[in-house]
Amino acid sequence: MSNSTGRGLQANVLGTFDTVVMAVAGSAPAYSIAATTAVLAGAVGLAGPAALLYCAIPMLGIALAFSRLSRIDVNAGASYSWVGRTLHPFLGFISGWALVISATIFMVAGSLPAGSMTLALFDEGLADDTALSTVVGAAWFVVMLAVVLGGARLTVRAQLIMSGVELAILALFAVLALLHTDNSLPFDWSWLGFGHFDGVSGFASGALVAAFYYWGWDVTSNLSEETRDSRRTTGLAGLIGVGIVFLLFEVFTIAVNVILSSQQIEDNGANVLAALGEEVWPGWGGKVLIVAVMLSTVATLETTLIQVTRSLFAMGRDRTMPSALGRVHRTWNTPWVAIAVVGGVALVLFVASNALGSVGDILADAIAAIGLQIAVYYGLAGLAAVVAYRKTLLKSPSDFLLGGLWPLFGAVFMFWIFVESLGELNPAAVAIGIGGLAVGLVPMLWYWRQGSDYYRPARLDASRTVEADYVPEGRPATHSAGHEGLSTDF
Repeated sequence: MSNSTGRGLQANVLGTFDTVVMAVAGSAPAYSIAATTAVLAGAVGLAGPAALLYCAIPMLGIALAFSRLSRIDVNAGASYSWVGRTLHPFLGFISGWALVISATIFMVAGSLPAGSMTLALFDEGLADDTALSTVVGAAWFVVMLAVVLGGARLTVRAQLIMSGVELAILALFAVLALLHTDNSLPFDWSWLGFGHFDGVSGFASGALVAAFYYWGWDVTSNLSEETRDSRRTTGLAGLIGVGIVFLLFEVFTIAVNVILSSQQIEDNGANVLAALGEEVWPGWGGKVLIVAVMLSTVATLETTLIQVTRSLFAMGRDRTMPSALGRVHRTWNTPWVAIAVVGGVALVLFVASNALGSVGDILADAIAAIGLQIAVYYGLAGLAAVVAYRKTLLKSPSDFLLGGLWPLFGAVFMFWIFVESLGELNPAAVAIGIGGLAVGLVPMLWYWRQGSDYYRPARLDASRTVEADYVPEGRPATHSAGHEGLSTDF
């Protein structure tokens, strides 16, 4: 089960603050607001703030599930390992695969805006040139590949700078938006109610887009093997991250409703934030917010790369994918084969996506497809937490609520928006979303036939793990509590 070089990821590199920064950067507040607000407005109109509010409640349930699962199984594969060890290895593999596919699609969808934002700083006209945006976006992507290859410490340092500047700019504009008087609409409490949704299906399509906004905080779980005191830290950081981005999303979605007309939102599809900036600080506002979005996009490319490469590393280590993916670089302690493979595949997809049309078209289909895949692996993780902790749920009201009811509600909500939105989405988005998951059946069945140990799991049971800190028989310590707190590279 150990990787072929006998080395693991570098333990104890990240602290609590670093991990919270990674959680916030993973959800990419500025990028999500800029790229997704038009999609959200298209789906639910003025009900954007309500969609984000009502999706935050189940999303916190999923964050609670991740928090509780990371306490009993420290694994870079996160939901891939947890779901496999509680529900079924096939479902665990599909969980990991859903993350790998959604992250890969996102890296293509996210690199285009990174390119067009960078160009927009110099010349607005250039930003609409898809070919040029692809080249610049690919350049950013290669830089982030190099940073992620350089190890967790370098990754976090880059992240602190990018996210620090981004959040400072967003805070400034939140204040400017509050002070802005020339509004197209007065604030209305009904934007937080259910009245503006076009029935149940309208609510579901809004919730699917909202899930994409939040997605990414769970990068903390993929970094668990590299985090100090990770049983406590990774889950806590995920919860704090969801809370911070929820506040930012609400403030800016309400500001967009108040300050911009529906025509302005439509005209600035791929970057609503720049239009908002121009309104509240004419001349400079648009440019400054473009910087925030560019940094946010590049930062989230980095966290997405971490998620996909750590998941593939765990799969390679378990021999559920080619074992070379489990190799760790001798100097940098990073899964270099997984990073190289992901980089190569994503760059090929960039070039292919160029043939598909404009930045806006590519984004809309990709966001919807990713929403379906996120719903699958978040939903399965929510169920896994309830199953893993089932024997302890009746010990106290808080155990029942935080460990049972809330994660279960999160899981049911995720599966509901998955099913409900299938009928609403266009064929391209469904084909990308479901087709991407179906491709995973090939490696899953192949390595299952090869007899990977992953398909004979030591079951996760919180009542045993928490009390005994037990290491499953026949499993190496890197898979369990045993490697916690070692300051060496193992």
